[in-house]
Amino acid sequence: MGAEDEKITIRGMSHTYSSILIHSVFSTKERRSLIPAELKTRLWPYIAGIARLNKFKALAVGGIEDHAHALVSLPTTMTVAKAIQLIKGGSSKWINDHLQARSFAWQDGYAAFSIGIAQVDNTIRYIQNQEKHHAKVRFDEELARMLERHGMKLHSASHD
Repeated sequence: MGAEDEKITIRGMSHTYSSILIHSVFSTKERRSLIPAELKTRLWPYIAGIARLNKFKALAVGGIEDHAHALVSLPTTMTVAKAIQLIKGGSSKWINDHLQARSFAWQDGYAAFSIGIAQVDNTIRYIQNQEKHHAKVRFDEELARMLERHGMKLHSASHD
């Protein structure tokens, strides 16, 4: 009897298995262009570090001057809201404390979408190609499409 002929029988569930993949999008306060190219090269890895320090994973982080995307893998013990709070709070504190800050802040709101494992590669590519993507599509159009794809509607514009 070969290995491929052996059947695994599961009796109970003594371990926890989860795949909680979240694609989040959040913008700068009043959607101002506060993330210049030289900041992006430091900010995206810093956000990934915030995730590592807080025991979740950032599979991809990217964006343009006025917003960021992060694909994160969360443990079952962390809510989406907590992960986003840690990322936004930690990154704005770092920018304001260590860089010549211009009162950097993220808007209060965010968008977060669950994705399946089959969407990971495409989502990573999408996040890594934000500059090229936004040469053709404005942020509000992008967000409206994402919301529509997930059965939601964009609320009327108001800046936090």
